[in-house]
Amino acid sequence: MSLRNISPAEAQRLLHQGAILVDIREADEHAREKVTGAHHLPLSKLDEADLELHEGKPVIFHCKSGARPMGNAPRPAQKVGGPCEAFIMAGGLDAWKKAVLPI
Repeated sequence: MSLRNISPAEAQRLLHQGAILVDIREADEHAREKVTGAHHLPLSKLDEADLELHEGKPVIFHCKSGARPMGNAPRPAQKVGGPCEAFIMAGGLDAWKKAVLPI
């Protein structure tokens, strides 16, 4: 499964339709600021995590700039199996804030 990039606006639209946003930044980064309602699953713990939280809903991965999900796309893609769609929010938290969306 490959992960398609989506804009923060498209991510927000999907979130309103029930998608799940997963922040893959480390705990200290997530504690400083986060997208409202984002689930926290650090990239360093991704391999050992059970990503059953999606329950068939689209899953959107993000970090601060979008580089971590892009550089590690096979790892999040492997965690989201079955008929579930998975995306990377282009530009990450920086783009979300630039779009003036809630943090």
